[in-house]
Amino acid sequence: MTDPPTLAALIRAAAGRMEDAGLFFGHGTDNTIDEACWAASFLFDLPPDFGDEALMRTVGHAARERFDDLIERRIATRKPLAYLIGRAWFAGLEFEISEDVLVPRSPLAEAIAEGFAPWVDIEKAGRLLDVGTGSGCIAVAAAVHWPQLRVDAVDISPQAVTLARRNAERHGVADRVEVLESDLLDAVQGRQYDVIVANLPYVPTASMGGLPAEYRHEPALGLEAGEDGLDLVRPLLAQAAGFLHDGGVIFVEVGEAAGALDEYLAAVDCPCIWLDFARGGEGVALIEKADLAAAHWGG
Repeated sequence: MTDPPTLAALIRAAAGRMEDAGLFFGHGTDNTIDEACWAASFLFDLPPDFGDEALMRTVGHAARERFDDLIERRIATRKPLAYLIGRAWFAGLEFEISEDVLVPRSPLAEAIAEGFAPWVDIEKAGRLLDVGTGSGCIAVAAAVHWPQLRVDAVDISPQAVTLARRNAERHGVADRVEVLESDLLDAVQGRQYDVIVANLPYVPTASMGGLPAEYRHEPALGLEAGEDGLDLVRPLLAQAAGFLHDGGVIFVEVGEAAGALDEYLAAVDCPCIWLDFARGGEGVALIEKADLAAAHWGG
């Protein structure tokens, strides 16, 4: 009989299987080793940053079967691992997720951790709005990291609203995070904010068919946004100034539609700043209230 394998050996073998299967990684990890480690941390109740001591442990037969089964389901279904385990990490926090929402992966996690500096004095900010909240990851993370904030979170999907409320409860911030079903800003008329964060659908219709299989397990409602990817961003920006306090700002994530947004903002005379992220990610624009108010939106 051979000795039980170590966790390190299981992870290497799983990474090799996923590499051979040609999986796509972009829902919380970007490589096979990290994906296998994530699966192991979930199944074996390990911290996400587990180290050498855990890697050198031997894994018994039953535990090995559970791990192999999860990796096999990842390969066979092409579903993101987050959907298979019902969990995802964002801004250092674990969130419940389902196939009703996108898997959290926004580079805005970095901006939240840094208090949206240098564009926001987070210690003086009182209210934040998260538009298109999905799982509630941005809203909840902002409330957890910055206890003085009161946060509104809106989404058109009732399933997303229910899930976001559960995540606010999970992290103990439901008293400061109000989650509302809303078509863009309809449910928060009359309210004003210091910061608006919007991670709306931005995939052009023509690009939907070319997405990797993993993305096609995500709800199209959270991805597809018309010919240029701006079907929801345009109406949001046209009305955003009225929902911001003086000196307020909006952060808009548009991913591959960044070029289209750049052209659109130039056409309406609205300057923006494109953010750089130390840990990767792009396609996030910052716009100040004064520039939103002075732009020529054209109705």
